[in-house]
Amino acid sequence: MLPILNNLQGQSVTKNRHARILVLVPTRELAVQVRDVFIQFGSELPERIKTIAVFGGVSINPQMIGLQGVQVLIATPGRLLELVESNAVHLSEIDTLVLDEADKMLNLGFQEEMKRIFLLLPEKRQNLLFSATLSEKLTDINQIILHNPVVIKIEPERETLDMIEQTGYFVSLEKKGPLLRYIIKKNNLQQVLVFTSSTFQADNVADKLCKNGIDAVSIHSKKSQGARSETLREFKTGKLRVLVTTDLLARGIDIEFLPHVINYELPRSPKDYIHRIGRTGRAKKSW
Repeated sequence: MLPILNNLQGQSVTKNRHARILVLVPTRELAVQVRDVFIQFGSELPERIKTIAVFGGVSINPQMIGLQGVQVLIATPGRLLELVESNAVHLSEIDTLVLDEADKMLNLGFQEEMKRIFLLLPEKRQNLLFSATLSEKLTDINQIILHNPVVIKIEPERETLDMIEQTGYFVSLEKKGPLLRYIIKKNNLQQVLVFTSSTFQADNVADKLCKNGIDAVSIHSKKSQGARSETLREFKTGKLRVLVTTDLLARGIDIEFLPHVINYELPRSPKDYIHRIGRTGRAKKSW
């Protein structure tokens, strides 16, 4: 963000509704988080940089109005295409494209939307791809949107791996729920993030926890944006004991002092497991 904000200093907005910077992210929560950090860093600069995040699940009209004079646009692909089709924003002046969680953005779930977005962008631009995990497939796609790319890999320090203590329990399906409740109650766990494999299971697990006296709420893609934002805020501030989710919160979401992550169900991909457990063991805190 800092080099991007620095480059924008002294560059006036030439055309209304023509953003200069486009940051694409996979989830609404990550869009809000990225926007907030842009605004935090930009607040101390001599020149104000207008930054807005757009995503689905909320009314499109306020976002259309807010795009006037936009310079930095953070977006999820689906809502971005809706706004482009409504002529609320134009991508012909984009000079820097950022893909956050790039491997997720370029997989099959977003592939068609991303192809449409690439066709709307000017050929000459800077592309920046960020991801905690890379694969050979991503390398192949790099060749489509990057020319002679510079690849920077930051290897994790050994101490980071040691900060996360992992424990596995091998139990039958019918004992998983009772074991989860026992672990939380027995150890008096607070601020616990529980991952499940589906929205149905997330709701089911949260409901069972509540019925057994453990304060829990589910969060997933089928919840309204208002409910998702409020639930995440309460969990981050420690007001909510257990947050049950899908892989919606596996990537990018920063909870600085999260002590406990429980995989009620394992993800399909080893990379997703890395992202899940990476929500903890942060800020030099061992858990």
